Amino acid sequence: MQAVLKKYGSKVTLAALYENFATHQGTFTQLTLPQEMFQVGGVSIGSVNFPLEADGKVHKLASEFPKLLAANGMLIEKAPSFDEAVLGAAQIKYSQPKGDRIYFWGTAGTFEQISLWYVLDAQNWNNYLQQGRVFQDKIVLIGSTDKLNNDYHPVAAANMSERMAGVEIHANAIATLMQNKAIAPAISSSVLQGLFVLILVGATVYIVNRTKNNLQRFLVSFAVASIWGGTSYICFIYGQLIFPTAIPMMAIAVNGLSYLGIEVAREKLRTRQLVTIFQKYKTSPVVQEIISQQNDLQDLLQKRDLAVSGKILAGRYKIVKVLGSGGFSETYIAEDMHRPGYPNCVVKQLKPANPQSKGLELARRLFNSEAATLERLGTHQQIPQLLAYFEQEDEFYLVQEYVVGHSLIKELPSGQGLRETIVIAIIKELLQILVFVHENGVIHRDIKPSNIIRRHTDNKLVLIDFGAVKEVSIPQIENSEQAPFTIGIGTRGYAPNEQCFGRPQYSSDIYAIGMIGIRALTGIPPHEMDRNEDGEWQWKNQVVVSDALAEILCRMVLDDLKQRYQSASEVLAILEKLAISQDINTWQQNDNSDLPTTPWLGGSAETL
Repeated sequence: MQAVLKKYGSKVTLAALYENFATHQGTFTQLTLPQEMFQVGGVSIGSVNFPLEADGKVHKLASEFPKLLAANGMLIEKAPSFDEAVLGAAQIKYSQPKGDRIYFWGTAGTFEQISLWYVLDAQNWNNYLQQGRVFQDKIVLIGSTDKLNNDYHPVAAANMSERMAGVEIHANAIATLMQNKAIAPAISSSVLQGLFVLILVGATVYIVNRTKNNLQRFLVSFAVASIWGGTSYICFIYGQLIFPTAIPMMAIAVNGLSYLGIEVAREKLRTRQLVTIFQKYKTSPVVQEIISQQNDLQDLLQKRDLAVSGKILAGRYKIVKVLGSGGFSETYIAEDMHRPGYPNCVVKQLKPANPQSKGLELARRLFNSEAATLERLGTHQQIPQLLAYFEQEDEFYLVQEYVVGHSLIKELPSGQGLRETIVIAIIKELLQILVFVHENGVIHRDIKPSNIIRRHTDNKLVLIDFGAVKEVSIPQIENSEQAPFTIGIGTRGYAPNEQCFGRPQYSSDIYAIGMIGIRALTGIPPHEMDRNEDGEWQWKNQVVVSDALAEILCRMVLDDLKQRYQSASEVLAILEKLAISQDINTWQQNDNSDLPTTPWLGGSAETL
């Protein structure tokens, strides 16, 4: 060995070790060198100690260990690090490292491991190792990788869950110096690092707080944390710079979670308050209207429906199902227990907005007036018959005929128009009902597809929901500006301007039927249609329709009520003429009496 070292000693580096020794005078650190018998031939010596960080892992190069000893006043003699000495012996020039931390490639990314017995075995030496030529122009580190030798240490490598052998740590350190990959903290001072974290987190909180919504604050916080994590990773991989990452990311994420927690708590508190209000004022129509619009409170409404189900009104009508709930009314399907077979009927509950005595008396008069109106209208076969009306616990109930059928909405699919003949039939049938309604001095004010039922027994249309009717006690005044005001009632797209302004006319119902006809032809709901510069609906360019029907519908839906048809019977008469004209045209197209006679070559012809 000595002979080899004397010959090749300048290319060999031996390990030295800083060790702690305890004496009666105290503990001191001393550099233990290789035996003098091996310090021949100009061999270089380097220390193999690595400093351990606060997390107990190896982060820094071995050259930092003597600096640590010097800072603690424990350095007696100094030696270069083993890694620096190896590169010096190999005469490899490298740049001064910009950082003090090892860039760990991991086991697979460092030097190839060859067992020592491969070298000692003659056959392997001659064949596999090519008589040593495998090691030519390479740095060879000799050390133990056996865990029994207790030379394994935890390292700061993300993919290293286990400890790394000391010789492998030196391999990574040598590669770090050769490739100039030493990692440096972007901010060296711990005070400046703390200030940087404070500024980063504070700026994020400031930016996040500019958003008022807590859910958006949560999303922005996590977005900023993710962006900062990605930026730090890129700086680490490509620039070998370490920025404070974990602490600011956790602080920003916790801040975002706090906003989410506040929002969840606030929502739960809001829900609890609504539940309390609902339980305290469950009979209030306004409260029920608000709660019906909250998806997370639908279970409460279902509980209320279950509570209502089975309730018996006036000792006769047993509620089976809740059909719907509006601002000041609820509609049920009920069984009439005083009739054979308990047939179904529709019970509409009207809730006075003002339950005080004066308000209740006014509501009672209006209720009796509405009941009288429905009694008259119910004599028409296409309007539900009024069966009864009564007052119970300061609430008013109307009992009407239950119509088995489906809503006209199902016959008007969006984006799909109906044939012109079908549309004419629908309009005519609705106008026939409207003639009767207007003859009784009533304006419906809410004609729309959902208030029209196709009765299954005879396939006829039935006009329902007369809760918004206005009874006309004086003749319609030609000057609409002198007409008395009422509350604006109706549905968007089907209610004309004068109705929205509280001045409904008979022609307001005609307008609604005209819009139903246009929707049936085009398949487009009114609220999705556009108007031209003159304020007229633009729909004729989206459907194939005869000029005559288009002209009728356009006049029915004019904004100027004076230019609109003034009576349903007038429109009905024009449609009757249109239908007769279309029938004549169809008959003429199918009439072949004027065609020339041609021989018929049928097989049953007789020969004379």
